[in-house]
Formats: sequence, C-alpha cells, structure tokens
Amino acid sequence: MPYLAELSDLVRLHARVQGLPGAVCREILERIDHTDGDGPGSWCWEWALAADRMAETGRHLESCKLNNLARFPYPSNPAQERAAHRCVAEFDQWRSSRGGIDRLELELSGHRVPVWATGLDPDAPRPLLLLIGGIVSVKEQWAPSLPTARKLGMAAVAAEMPGVGENPLTYDHDSWQMLSGLLDRINEIAPVREVYAVAMSFSGHLALRCAAHDPRLSGLVTVGPPVSAFFQDRTWWAGVPETTKRTLAHLLGVPEGDVPERLGTFALRPDELTRVTAPVHSVVSLRDEIIPSADTRFLERHLAKFKSIRFDDVHGSPGHVLRTRLWIAHSLLRFRTARYTASLFKGFNG
Repeated sequence: MPYLAELSDLVRLHARVQGLPGAVCREILERIDHTDGDGPGSWCWEWALAADRMAETGRHLESCKLNNLARFPYPSNPAQERAAHRCVAEFDQWRSSRGGIDRLELELSGHRVPVWATGLDPDAPRPLLLLIGGIVSVKEQWAPSLPTARKLGMAAVAAEMPGVGENPLTYDHDSWQMLSGLLDRINEIAPVREVYAVAMSFSGHLALRCAAHDPRLSGLVTVGPPVSAFFQDRTWWAGVPETTKRTLAHLLGVPEGDVPERLGTFALRPDELTRVTAPVHSVVSLRDEIIPSADTRFLERHLAKFKSIRFDDVHGSPGHVLRTRLWIAHSLLRFRTARYTASLFKGFNG
C-alpha cells in the first residue's frame, strides 16, 4: 500500500477516537496528495490549515485535534514540528479556560517530562488512572477525558511514551522504568491508593513489563499490545505497515533497516508475565496488521488473570471505537469493584 494511503487509513482511526467528524476528515484528506514538505496539498499543510481556522473561531480543542493529525505520525519536518507545538498550545488554552486539568513537569532520569493531570490532592488520596498512548499518539489525544475520571473519584494522569510528543526520553528496552518513575513522582505530589493503567498498543508492552517488576499496578487495560512474536518474528516484520516501521526507527534513533535487530531484546519472557499479579484486559483485533495473533496466545498462556474482547477488525479496531470505550470503562469498574470486595473480606477476616 502506498505510504499516503496507509497514513490516511491510520489517521481515520485517530480522528474517530478524538471525536472528529468523518466528513471533515474526508474533506481534508481529499486535498492531500503528498506527505513530505510544506505547502498546499501536503499532509501537514492541509491539516494545519484546518486547525488554524478552528483556532480563529475559538474552537481550541478542535484545533488541537487537527494539529495532532498534522504532526502525525511524528514530526519529520519543521512544519510538523510547528504543528506539534500548536497541538500542545491549543490544548493548553482549552484546558485553561475550563479548569480541572493541570500541567505538570515531572523529573525523570535527568529530564523534565510534561504530563496532564487531574485530582492529585495531597489531602485526599484517590485511586490513580494512568492514560498513555502508543508510538503515534500524544497525551493531548487522551487528556480531554481526564475530568471524567475525576468525576468517578479518581485522580488521572495522561502521559506519552518515550520519544513521543513532549516526552524527551529515549525509547529502549528499559523504557518500562519510566512508568515506575512516573508513579514515584506522582506519589511525591499526592499519595494514591491504587494504580490502574489504560495503555494503548506499544505502551501496553511497557505496562506489562512494568507490572512484572512493580507491584503498584492494580489493573491494566490495553489495546493491541506487542508482546513477544512482534519483536522477534522477522517474517511477520516484513509485512508490518511502513508507518510503524518509520515511527519505530524515529523513536529508536536508528535506520529503518536496523529496527528488527534492535527490537529483538524487547520481547517479554514467560517468566516476566507469570510475575504479573494484576488483572490484564485486552482488546484484540482479529485482522491486526501490526500485532501477530501469536502475541495474544502468549498472554493467554502466561498471564494469571487475562481477559480479552475480540473484534473482526484491523489494528486498534477502528470500526468498534464505542464498544472499545465501553469495554475499557467496564474493565476499570471491574478492577475497582474486585479490589474493594477483596479489601472488605480482608477486613472481615481480620
């Protein structure tokens, strides 16, 4: 598939997740005829132009969403760098006018890592929800949902994978430690009672490895995470979409041809997964073109508490966005209910 066509297919999912009208996206995509550079007809130009028009009318969240697509899948030229900055600035203006969402810059490994947060109160410990996207989605894509978590009595933080958006850290085998570092810094601001993560795709891989080493994770919901075969099956890698290959090369800082060798050590081992005591719920796409079905079977074999919902769809299940959201919400409620029930029985038996 030509790269432009592939990008267009992927961006339709991210537009739908953000709640952008399909008609608006189709109109913009029809004007795009190349992905490189700047100027009329280029990927970044057309999305950014639509974003500027939204900003001019005070629709800052819509402008943020469109700038997110202008820099998609990652900033590869100055125009996309500008779009990435505008994405953050427009979200900042939107959240400032509404209140309830704070910008924090957390110190991790000698770098300042920006996140969006809500409900962190040192005098009122709450359960924490950590929202983190994959290799192509920035925190501004998920942060608008933070106030909903607060209404449910939870604190919440929207973050990014290393190398994505404003996160200056480098993506490597030990990137899971970023999640533990985030929890350390968050607990310094406000103690949390338990931690739940909604981690999409590649961040789901980080969360799984983190859960094997950090017992603070009380439950994980993920959508199409790479686990083992993705990182080691060279035959499968040959058919992985070009967008994924280019983005991983960008995050790893290596030529695209060197990516498979670099990723080989990222595969999760059976002994790591057997150490995961937290429940893991996953959305599985039966026609996933990025994640091999062998990775789901690997999770089924080695996780003690694993549940999945399966859709006859491609990666991210773009045709099932609403059902995916409901599954995520239902999973979080089940995690919290199970933990609360367990605490009651513990208190009763004690």
